[in-house]
Amino acid sequence: MKLVINTRFGGFGLSEKAMRRYFELKGWPLYVEKHGSLHSTYWKVPPEDQPIQPEPWETAPLEDRHRYNFEHKQKSVYEGDIQRDDQELVRVVEELGSAANGPFAELTVVEIPDGVEWKIEEYDGNEHVAEKHRTWE
Repeated sequence: MKLVINTRFGGFGLSEKAMRRYFELKGWPLYVEKHGSLHSTYWKVPPEDQPIQPEPWETAPLEDRHRYNFEHKQKSVYEGDIQRDDQELVRVVEELGSAANGPFAELTVVEIPDGVEWKIEEYDGNEHVAEKHRTWE
């Protein structure tokens, strides 16, 4: 089984080029909303179908904030939520190489034996794959 990890301090992230290719492989439309030079929101729906954030957020009713968060999650893709064994993600990183890296990432495809229960562990964004086992604290 193949999966993607970040092997650099900083954290997992995908470039806009990688997100565009990922959406293409998934067959989803893509609408990019830029928030400065380091962050974007990747929407699956056009602007007129995107949720409108209640203003001011701090005093908006809790149910309005919950509704907005639910709609946002359904209609957008945050790269940190993509399953690391997602075959389209693996393909994007294999195809694009370093061009798939987000601003603080160095992505690598790791192959592990099929049937292994795995988890990703990290320290300051630098990740490795570990086999799941029992732990107590």
